[in-house]
Amino acid sequence: MDQHLPAPRAVTVVQLPDGSYTYADATHLPAQQQAPQQIVQHIHQAPPDRTVQRIALGSGVGAGAVAAGVYFGPLLVGVLTAIAANLAMLAFLAAVMAWGVVSVVKSVGGSDGKAASKRLRRR
Repeated sequence: MDQHLPAPRAVTVVQLPDGSYTYADATHLPAQQQAPQQIVQHIHQAPPDRTVQRIALGSGVGAGAVAAGVYFGPLLVGVLTAIAANLAMLAFLAAVMAWGVVSVVKSVGGSDGKAASKRLRRR
């Protein structure tokens, strides 16, 4: 079945005169007296930073503790963010309710209500 497949072509990495590297088909390269320098260039994303894990493992903490830190660290950030959002919402509701109480006391209470709202505003 693989009789019908074309023969694999030799592809090498060569350095261009401007210093950059490119892939070239070896059959189309000019004959040289010296073989082109073989450059193995790995193009990939940078690996994740594992500095904290290395420090923890180097200080005698076990791999289980490091794995727990990796797992629970982002979880803790998420929980703290949710708590902060809830507290911000409660503070906003408290401010709106205080404004509503002051407005009702002012409008309904007459002169006594206005005096009471002035006293509250001073505090």
